Amino acid sequence: LTVSLSLTGGPPLCLWERDGLPTDAHSLVALPPPACGVLVASPSALLYFDTRAYKGLALNGYAAYTVDARAKHRLDTNGTHGLAPAHVDVEEIREILGEVAGLLFPTEKRSQRPVISYEISEGSVRHRFRTLMQTVIGFGAVIAQVGSEGHLDFLHEKTAAAIESLQRVAREKDYVVTVLAHGKVLRMDRTTHYERRQQVWVEAEFYLYGELTNAGGKNSPNIHLDTKEHGTLRIAVDKDYLKQGEKNLLYRKFGVRALGRQNVKTFEMDPNSLRFVEFVEHDAAYSQSYLDALVQRAAPAWADVPDADAWLEELRGGAHA
Repeated sequence: LTVSLSLTGGPPLCLWERDGLPTDAHSLVALPPPACGVLVASPSALLYFDTRAYKGLALNGYAAYTVDARAKHRLDTNGTHGLAPAHVDVEEIREILGEVAGLLFPTEKRSQRPVISYEISEGSVRHRFRTLMQTVIGFGAVIAQVGSEGHLDFLHEKTAAAIESLQRVAREKDYVVTVLAHGKVLRMDRTTHYERRQQVWVEAEFYLYGELTNAGGKNSPNIHLDTKEHGTLRIAVDKDYLKQGEKNLLYRKFGVRALGRQNVKTFEMDPNSLRFVEFVEHDAAYSQSYLDALVQRAAPAWADVPDADAWLEELRGGAHA
């Protein structure tokens, strides 16, 4: 908004205005003659406006386009209009690809699920995924229900997390994200809120067993534990622990004590929330004598429980035990 102020009196006069600026714009700089106009600064782009013209300059790979403040559509800062596959950074594609398996096959491991093929095409940008028609039909019903309910509380953790990720992208980058499957449509933009609303996740402790296949990371140090029950788990770990611990950790069997989130309704573990606590002794061989010794040690603590089996089943949640 540009306003003329008179020193001799009279109301201020609006000369020109622009709306639809990037939501992350943080600075406006008035430019003196001969440039005149206004410079709009955001983390991803610099935009210049005056009464007649506008220009954009991308500052990073995520800003091959920004907002055309006059028409409220995408403006390619390299000079061509419209969002197209050529403007999409490889990291953004990788992020989307990483969510698809959770959307379509949240309960199946890679070795168990059908193939998911992929292509990117115009319009503005279309990410096309192909798999079994039965899965497509089912997923269409899922997104229709999400649109009807307006929340994700009823979804599997991986499916809910994937949709939340797409919603976050739509909000942070001011995209319109449209998910289509078997004639059903779910539309997300910066005004929608497709998120889990109930607090059904609590902090829990887990004991996980498997083979350590990777350890390290520059910015987010972690270990990769290949387990039979959950596949490969990525567990956040303190960098100092990896520095001070044993050097030869890879391809050895470990038990890992970890903290993370657990669903209080389904008892499901959130694999993306795991944080390393310690390695624990792990011997895969079954030992009846060791089990008997543990039972004997625990017996005094159970002395006042009339029916230990019934009490334990109730504690574990009955049918979920």
